[in-house]
Amino acid sequence: MTTGSKLPPAGAGRPTTLLQRRAASFGHAVRGVGAALRTEVHLWFHAAATAAVLGLGLYCGLQRWEWAAVALSVGAVWGAELLNTAIEAVVDLVSPEYHPLAGRAKDVAAGAVLVVALAALAVGGLVFGPYFFRS
Repeated sequence: MTTGSKLPPAGAGRPTTLLQRRAASFGHAVRGVGAALRTEVHLWFHAAATAAVLGLGLYCGLQRWEWAAVALSVGAVWGAELLNTAIEAVVDLVSPEYHPLAGRAKDVAAGAVLVVALAALAVGGLVFGPYFFRS
């Protein structure tokens, strides 16, 4: 997990120990999620949906395995959306003018998010459905 900027030379504020490098890497990742949240409207939707799902899970009193399924689904959607954002940024960098392959790369990345989101929706139906549609 690195940023596009170059690291300063050793001894000039550059992390030297493994722990310092891991902490710096974690900081880059958090900064990346924050940057995506500030610029990507789809992530705002995912944030709202995540809050709603967490609230619904608390309301329903989900069992541990249900929380695990929900957490994996939420994490998969967020991960796919962040990867899509990264792919779009790289494609824009290397192909500022329209190119059919650049468009295809962006469409496929967006399609991956759609597939994961639909799978998460199915998990949501399987987990929450019985709480609302008991016979």
